[in-house]
Amino acid sequence: MTWIANRWYVAAWDSEVDRTPIARTICGDPVMLYRKLDRSVVAMRDACPHRLLPLSMGFKEGDSVRCRYHGLLLGPDGCATEMPVRSEKVPKAVCATLYPVVEKHRFIWVWIGEADKADPALIPDFWPCSAPGWTFDGGYNHIACDYRLVIDNLMDLSHETWVHQGSIGQHEITEAPIETVVEGEQVYVRRWMPGIEPPPFWRDALRSDGPVDRWQVCHFLPPSSVLIDVGVSPVAAGDTIERHDSGVRGFVVDAMTPETETTTHYFWGMARNFDIDDAGFTARFKAQQGQVFDEDVEVLEAQQRSIAANPDMKLRGYSIDQGSVRARAIIKRLAEAEAA
Repeated sequence: MTWIANRWYVAAWDSEVDRTPIARTICGDPVMLYRKLDRSVVAMRDACPHRLLPLSMGFKEGDSVRCRYHGLLLGPDGCATEMPVRSEKVPKAVCATLYPVVEKHRFIWVWIGEADKADPALIPDFWPCSAPGWTFDGGYNHIACDYRLVIDNLMDLSHETWVHQGSIGQHEITEAPIETVVEGEQVYVRRWMPGIEPPPFWRDALRSDGPVDRWQVCHFLPPSSVLIDVGVSPVAAGDTIERHDSGVRGFVVDAMTPETETTTHYFWGMARNFDIDDAGFTARFKAQQGQVFDEDVEVLEAQQRSIAANPDMKLRGYSIDQGSVRARAIIKRLAEAEAA
C-alpha cells in the first residue's frame, strides 16, 4: 500500500455527517458514518456481517441500523441486537468492525489501522481552524489521482505561476528562492517575495494598492496533510518570513485522504485572521478558492492518466520539488516501518 494505516485521516466535514448514514471509502476500507442522538459520530465498516450488503443502504432505528437485505439489526457498537429470524438467538460474534473516530477542527477523523494504537494526540495540528481570532471554512473534491500527487502539488507552489494565472499566480513565485527544512516527520518549504505587486486576490484582501511583501510557507504533516501559511503585508510594515502578521494572513488547509491507489478525497479550506465576522466574504472566498482548486483537479487527473499511459517513464525531481520529494520519503519510511 502507498499509505500509512495507523494514522488519522479526514473522513468528512463535520457538516456532512448527520443522522442519515453516508458511505465513504477510506484507505480502501468501506466506511459508514452517522451521528447518534447525542450527536457523537459512529464510524462502522460498511458491510453487513450477514451477506455484506452496504449498511449505508439500510434503515436507521434510533441509534441502530437495520440491514436493508434481511433485516439484521446492528447497534452503534457494531454488534447485532436482532437476527433476521427474530426468534433466533443473537450470536455474540455477529458484529461489524468499528473504527476509532474523533471530531476536531471541523473535520471527522477516522483511524483505519489497529484500533488500540489510535492516539488522538496524533491528529495533525490544524490550530488555525479552531483558534480564537480566526475563521475557517472550505470544501471537498473527489480527485481521480494518487493522493501523493496532490501533496506534490501543494508542496511545490511554483505551479501557481502557470496553473492559476488569473487568480493567485505570478512570475515572482518562480523567481523567488525557496528554503526546504525537514524537522522529524515534517517538512517546510519557505518562500519570501519582497517588494512585489500583489496578485488580484491578495490586493483585494488587503484593500490597498502598492508593493507588498508576500510569503508562502508549505508545511507537510504526516500522513497526508499540508498547511500553507500565506499572505501579504505592506512593505512599510517590515515583516519577515519569521514574523508576518501586519497585513492579511491565512492558512490554506489541505487534508488528502486516500480512497484507493488512484483516487483521493481532497478536503480543503482557508483559515484567516482578517474579516472574520464577514459571512458574505467567507462564502465568496470559499467559492473563489474552489475555482482555484478546480484548476488543480484538472491538471492532477490529467497527470494520473498520463502516468498510466506512460509506464516506462518515472516522475523526476528538480530543485523546485525538494519539499514533495522529502514528503514522499517520509511517507515511504513510515509505511515501511509499519509493514515491518
